Amino acid sequence: VQLQASGGGLVQAGGSLTLSCAASGLTLDYYAVTWFRQAPGKEREGVSCIKSGTDVTYYADFVKGRATISRDNAKNMVILRVNSVKAEDTAVYYCAATDYVDSGPCLYFPMHHWGKGTLVTVSS
Repeated sequence: VQLQASGGGLVQAGGSLTLSCAASGLTLDYYAVTWFRQAPGKEREGVSCIKSGTDVTYYADFVKGRATISRDNAKNMVILRVNSVKAEDTAVYYCAATDYVDSGPCLYFPMHHWGKGTLVTVSS
């Protein structure tokens, strides 16, 4: 099983970023997928997630209204798009997947599979 996050790089403040989480060895449509990020000197935090089955989505307050998470099942990927990026969005972004099922927000689900991160740097 392998998850690979991609799409990071240098983005100008106010611009948009699109991150992709590609999977091999598992079908992402059957998993809840969460994007996390970790900024320098800070703890890792959940950014957004999409549940399995229902595709219900959740967003952390700091990206609510600016982000969209979606599935591309044909490519076995989950996409995160963030608009109006800010300097504080600078971080290493990770995707993770779990087959855990619960009625609560998937931002707090225990993750079973993790990908390597992709660095996003927002320039002001």
